[in-house]
Amino acid sequence: MSSFSPHRSGPPSGRFLQMSRAEWVRFRSARGRVLAVAAFVLVTVSLGLLIAGGAHSACVTGTGEGPCPPPLVGPDGTAVRDKYYYVHQPLKGNGTITARVSDMTGQIRLPDAVPGVRNVKEGVVPWAKAGLLVRQSLKQGSPYAAVMLTGEHGVRMQYDYVHDVPGGPHNGPQWLRLTRSGDTITGYESDDGKTWTEIGAAELTGLPETVEIGPFATSPGALWDMAQAFAQTTATFDRIELRGANGSWRHDDVGVVLESDGRTPHHPGGVVESGDKLIVTGSGDIGPATVEGGLRADLMLIGGAVGLIPLLVAAVTFVTAEHRRRPTRPGPPAEPHQGEPRRGEPHPARLLAARAAVVGVVAFVAGLVSSGVVVPAGLAMLRANRNPVQPITPGTELRMIVGYAALTAAAAVLALGLAALVKRAVVAVGLAVVPVVVPYLLATAGLAPWLLMITPAAGFAITQSVPTFAHVDVGPSLLAGYYPLPPWAGLAVACGYAAFILGSAMAASRTGEPTARAD
Repeated sequence: MSSFSPHRSGPPSGRFLQMSRAEWVRFRSARGRVLAVAAFVLVTVSLGLLIAGGAHSACVTGTGEGPCPPPLVGPDGTAVRDKYYYVHQPLKGNGTITARVSDMTGQIRLPDAVPGVRNVKEGVVPWAKAGLLVRQSLKQGSPYAAVMLTGEHGVRMQYDYVHDVPGGPHNGPQWLRLTRSGDTITGYESDDGKTWTEIGAAELTGLPETVEIGPFATSPGALWDMAQAFAQTTATFDRIELRGANGSWRHDDVGVVLESDGRTPHHPGGVVESGDKLIVTGSGDIGPATVEGGLRADLMLIGGAVGLIPLLVAAVTFVTAEHRRRPTRPGPPAEPHQGEPRRGEPHPARLLAARAAVVGVVAFVAGLVSSGVVVPAGLAMLRANRNPVQPITPGTELRMIVGYAALTAAAAVLALGLAALVKRAVVAVGLAVVPVVVPYLLATAGLAPWLLMITPAAGFAITQSVPTFAHVDVGPSLLAGYYPLPPWAGLAVACGYAAFILGSAMAASRTGEPTARAD
């Protein structure tokens, strides 16, 4: 009888735990892999804190240059922009305003063709807005509801900055209507002023008895070279009808800032009253401040992509180092069927699963430590340096920290699966770095952001601290806060890739060369 007794005792789960413990011992016994994991943590944290420590914001106001004010926040705590030109009257109780937007034009500044000579053309940007507005007050950040015509997105109803309800497309003049009934504001549109279609309704809880109501115009800047340049819109309102209000029009350039002399308005709006017409000109925006609202928490993790490289190398070498050490056995295989383990050896697929579990847990813990340090510490540094910082809820911060750890684990398991498939370290590292790291670096520079939808790098969406709003245009760069997928959808893409690659490697191990047992 042979003195060798293969391990068959205990349930499958117990055997898997034993294999996992053995693989963990092998992983931590290799100094190079331990140093690679430490390098991942060090690079991720160091780059994040370097960015935080080097950020120093300054703003020019009517009193001169100094620290920027804290971001303006809306009813739900989101950073918002609230700048527009408003022609309004007080409305006490319930009422209605109806008007036709008979014309909408504007000006857009383009890159200077001749240095120093402003290049301005006629036109409106896609989210230029002109319409009817009901506000709790003129205080910036206060609740509101509006129905409007836009530059390229048809008729919309928007309220409390973050909510956007599409209406219909428009061709030519458009009739708009807002009605108030208690705390409910309802928006309507019409092509002829006779047949009306409801767009949507908003509940503005706590609306006072007297509110402000009237036409408005505003326009965000034109986007070019990953920056915003001046743009404004001019709208002509006629056929204006008010029910419940019967006062004189008041004019306010809400949110206008002054030049450094403290007297001259910067890009002021205005109104011209001509008979029954109001020609209103404004610039700015009423909506979320995804860029202007301050520095974002996800910038603290911008070094995470570079930091992932040594971690991916560690995951790859966990498999390929064994292939390099395995001796070549002359003669026919000891067992009649390829992919079957030799006596006393664990099944290759189970062994690969155990290694994936070890790598995934190590990567998750390392990612959790990295993000758990750099995000709160980086935000504290930004605030200590008197930078404006985008508001972030505890839930969002927790999702960023834990989500980044999950992304790290998915990337490491993906790299391990690739190594098991190709069995060559250099090739496997390249196959892991190209789809995980390179798309993120390209998107940071504003190049090929669509890659963050179809590659494992989509998982970085889990780190976004400010949502991507459909009714706000931003530059196609991660530095501007642009992610093409929502947080959990992006992480699902990355996890899907990891599961597919690992599953393929496990399936291949059943029919290919058996995986050797750990040393």
